[in-house]
Formats: sequence, C-alpha cells, structure tokens
Amino acid sequence: MSRLRDDDCRLWTLAVYRQAPQALLATPDGKTMKIIADANIPFVSECFSSIGQVRVVGGREITPSVAADADVLLVRSITAVGPELLTASKVRFVATATIGFDHIDRDFLEQNNIGFASAPGSNANSAAEYVIAGLLEVAQRHHLNLEGSSIGIIGVGNVGGRVASKCAALGMDVLLNDPPLQRQTGDAKYLPLDGLFGCDFITLHTPLTFEGPDKTHHLADERFLGSLKEGCVFVNASRGGVVDSRALKAAVRRGRLRAIVLDVWENEPAIDLELLKMVDIGTPHIAGYSLDGKIGGLIMIYKSVCEYFGLKPEFDVEDFLPEPSVPQVKLDRAVGREQDALLKAVREVYRIDHDDEKLRRVLDEPPEKRGAYFDSLRKNYPVRREFQNTEILLATEDTKKNIKRLSDKLKGIGFRVQNEKSG
Repeated sequence: MSRLRDDDCRLWTLAVYRQAPQALLATPDGKTMKIIADANIPFVSECFSSIGQVRVVGGREITPSVAADADVLLVRSITAVGPELLTASKVRFVATATIGFDHIDRDFLEQNNIGFASAPGSNANSAAEYVIAGLLEVAQRHHLNLEGSSIGIIGVGNVGGRVASKCAALGMDVLLNDPPLQRQTGDAKYLPLDGLFGCDFITLHTPLTFEGPDKTHHLADERFLGSLKEGCVFVNASRGGVVDSRALKAAVRRGRLRAIVLDVWENEPAIDLELLKMVDIGTPHIAGYSLDGKIGGLIMIYKSVCEYFGLKPEFDVEDFLPEPSVPQVKLDRAVGREQDALLKAVREVYRIDHDDEKLRRVLDEPPEKRGAYFDSLRKNYPVRREFQNTEILLATEDTKKNIKRLSDKLKGIGFRVQNEKSG
C-alpha cells in the first residue's frame, strides 16, 4: 500500500493492559487469526488483513454467534463487551478504537485471560475541536463574546484538557473540575463542582460511571442544572448518560439555559426527539469522528494487537491519511470582527451546523426507522479533518497588534498560520 503524507498527525501512547502469555506469541499451528471488526473503524480491513482474516460487521450486529470463532474483537463504543457476548467465544484479545471504555467489562476480560487495549487520546483533539466549533456557532447565534466569558470544564482528561487549552487561547476564563485529578495532584486549580456554577458556559467531558465517589451517571441532574447561572450555555460531548434528559428538558422549559449543544444522548440510537427540538445544536455522537482521530485510534489498537501476539506491524498513521481537502484558507479584513474571522476559519474545515441539520431529519423518519437513521449518520459520516491540517493565510492590512491577536487565537485552537506578504 502506498504511503500517504500527513505531517501533522500525531500518534498517542499505546494502552495495552496485559501482555499475552508467551505461548500466544507464535502461531506454530499455522492457522490464520480470525478478526471481527466494527465497520465504523476506517481502513480496518486493509490494516488488520496484514495479520489475520478480517470480517467487518456493524457494531450493533456483533452478537455472540458472530464473535464465537474470533481470536480478536475490534469495537467502538456502541458494542457492549462482557460475558453475554464472549462467554462462549474463543476471543483472546479485545480492542476498542475509542478513548472511553465504559462499554467494556474489563474485570471479565481479566478473569478470562483476554487481552485488552483502548485508544486513549486518539480522538481527543477532534472532540475538543467540536466543542470550539459549537461555542463559536452558538456565540454567533446569540450575539455572545467568547473572550472574557467564563467556561466551566467538568472532566479534565484527554478531551477536557484540550478544551481548556483552546478556550484559554480564545481569551475565555477557564475554571476546572476533576475530583480524581484534584485528589491525585492536590492542585487548587481543580475546583469543587459548585465553584463552576457561576460560569457563562459549562461543558462536560467525564467518563460514564455508575458507582463510587466520582459517579457521573446523571451528574447533570435537576439540582445541578438548577444551580447553573441563569442564561448559561450547556455543552455535553462526553456520554449521554451523564445528563438526566428529563431534568435538562425541565431546565429548558424554565428558561434557565441560553443555549444547548448536545452530541451525546441517553438511549442511543433511540434518542429523545423532544429534547432534540429544544437544543440549539444536536449531533449524532460524532464529536470525535475526525478522520485523523479515527485513523490514530486504528493504528493504536493495531499496534496493541501486534504487540500482544508478538507480530511486527506493517502500517502506521501516514499510510492511511490522505492530503487534506482544505490545505489553506485566506482571511482578510472583509471578514469583520475577530470572532467572525475565527468562525469563518472553522467553518471552512468543519460545519457543525450541517451535522445538526442532518440529525434533525430524523424527525421526518417513521418511528421504526429512527434508530437506524441515527446509526447511519455515524456509519456514513463524511471525512472531517482536524484544524492542524489547514494553514490560515492572514492579510496584513490591519495593525500588527490585531493581526497577532487573531494569529495567536487561530494557533491556539489548532490551525497553522501564515501572514500574507504585502506587495
């Protein structure tokens, strides 16, 4: 396979939780490894065919009978992996091409000597860019200035940390909440939850957990939403179950929130259509769906499987990433104010409003087809590239100070920037 250049794609550290027993490191019987893979993992067949026989199926179609004879199972977040799926299977290794792994019963895997890997950080930048696109879009619709506004970020891991950095680059006052990190570090920058309730914007980036001191299931409940500053903008791109949908709808009816951006929903793919009608931007769980993030995750789990079975990887990220379709965007003074220029740059690369429009068409589908429609938006998601693949060419008619301010913000959210030479 020919190698395709993409100088800006980064590969994140592998997350392999356990080494294979030495007996598995060779295949003296000469049998071909059988691999079952989610069809939403791009290039999975082309990549993994270098180490085994790949069968690609829809994530919701991975059943016990499908997994029964597999050696390796490759999934995304919609496939629950545990005893119900694997008890009667021959699976020796499970990998999820996602940051989160709340859909994986890791205790079961450990107890049954099944190896496991995830892809932490692979789509974190994609999800963070989604949030920036959402903030800029909502700010334009509601005539808000992001600079000088406060944003509370709940969950400061791979995604939340990047959101914090990008929001700070936009001139926002960033407040953080992450109880596990606060306990680990003792850093006073991690505030208690109620320390964020006065923020102009709130965005959630936690895993979904159902027990323990840091339980996040229905974290955003009636009490939480009722405590937010009136007119707050609310964003959730973590997991649908982190928000109590009924409480969120009640908060909208009471006029507590100025705007809502939701990428994740309870009971996907059977999402709450009443809630969809209430939000400003609704998308079908695609925040982390940049091609860069997907291929980064693919290569992470590919290398994890190779390491587990003692095989030599044949591919890397650059083998699958094409040249960006928007390599350069020119911005000049005709754009208007600084925030408008930022929105224009982002829209040239990613139209979050188009994702919103497509999801709202689910309202026109008959009830029995709505779940399939939601899944189809994810399965057939168009190529979306991350900001670092695009260079912004800035005209220099403005003052050097203003050009530098805009340049710094563009760089801060991920773009490469070049000043156009006059004359």
